[in-house]
Amino acid sequence: MRFVMFCHSLVSDWNHGNAHFLRGVCSELLARGHELAVYEPRDAWSRVNLQAEHGRAPLEEFARVYPELHSTPFDPATLDLDLALDGADVVLVHEWNDHALVRRIGLHRRGGARYRLLFHDTHHRSVTDEESMAAYELAHYDGVLAFGNVIRDLYKSRGWAQRAWTWHEAADVRHFHPLADEAEEGDLVWIGNWGDDEREAELDEFLLGPVRDLRLKALVHGVRYPDRALARLRAAGIRYGGWLANHRAPRAFARHRVTVHVPRRPYAGALPGIPTIRVFEALACGIPLVCAPWNDAEGLFTPGRDFLVAADGAAMRRRLRDVLHDKELARALREQGLDTVLARHTCAHRVDELLAIHAELEGEPTPLRSIAA
Repeated sequence: MRFVMFCHSLVSDWNHGNAHFLRGVCSELLARGHELAVYEPRDAWSRVNLQAEHGRAPLEEFARVYPELHSTPFDPATLDLDLALDGADVVLVHEWNDHALVRRIGLHRRGGARYRLLFHDTHHRSVTDEESMAAYELAHYDGVLAFGNVIRDLYKSRGWAQRAWTWHEAADVRHFHPLADEAEEGDLVWIGNWGDDEREAELDEFLLGPVRDLRLKALVHGVRYPDRALARLRAAGIRYGGWLANHRAPRAFARHRVTVHVPRRPYAGALPGIPTIRVFEALACGIPLVCAPWNDAEGLFTPGRDFLVAADGAAMRRRLRDVLHDKELARALREQGLDTVLARHTCAHRVDELLAIHAELEGEPTPLRSIAA
């Protein structure tokens, strides 16, 4: 089949965690012999900021690491949809695309095109920016791929879409896997962006405070850290490593003994059951993970076995101390978390689900109907 994707960016992961999943799905589709075309806006903010800070070197590195992946930059005002969608069987349109483009593609589909058209939502804006999400015109789309049950249900209850499926993110295990020969550099590494103050208090409680009090050798990677955030990292004794190319994360994990997951407030509260890509990344790389509270409402993992959960800052201190001093506990967490990812949460699993959704839309029998709402 021929797949066409319209995403925010395939080549840049600056403040764009979904790039991991997009790349993994694209690589898997190509490995199975499907055709693929990916389109991204020429002025996408992720790509623009990456190049402003680091030049073209990261884009050239991406091409070396992912030689099979290519994207076509476009200007939304001049994009020839007839050409872009010629011969398409499945079209995926990511929610970071411009409203006008989403509408244009829907109208193109209404004009009699034979492809299946799906909107892909991987963000918390369905609850934090409802007005913007409601403005997307999806009447001519076959449905929505939402990365959590609660978002799937919101699309239907609010009348934004008639059909929706849960399509969780997952690990690209071609690139995210344990690395055995890396020299240890520290105790704890955290990869995440400071963002829009969506978890400032949580970072104090579950990351900065425990690192400071336990006197851990810690490293933080990410972007959008204001001066006050950098000052707080320094006060906690944490080294700031800046932006880290996503494909380099496995090496950072391999050089440290533990990592933590501190979900943004919308995921911890209004959107239970959505772990975001960071959990998949850590478990796929075999590093022990300790999570601040989030409700695994969809049963993706087994808390306490795949990772530990800390109810508050004091518990985070205890959990980190346990992992760092109990080699058997650390080993069990590494092995169990990795086993769960390999059994259920790889990009290959998600491609299976995507193909099952397509088969369902085509009226073909599929053993994976349970993923549909």
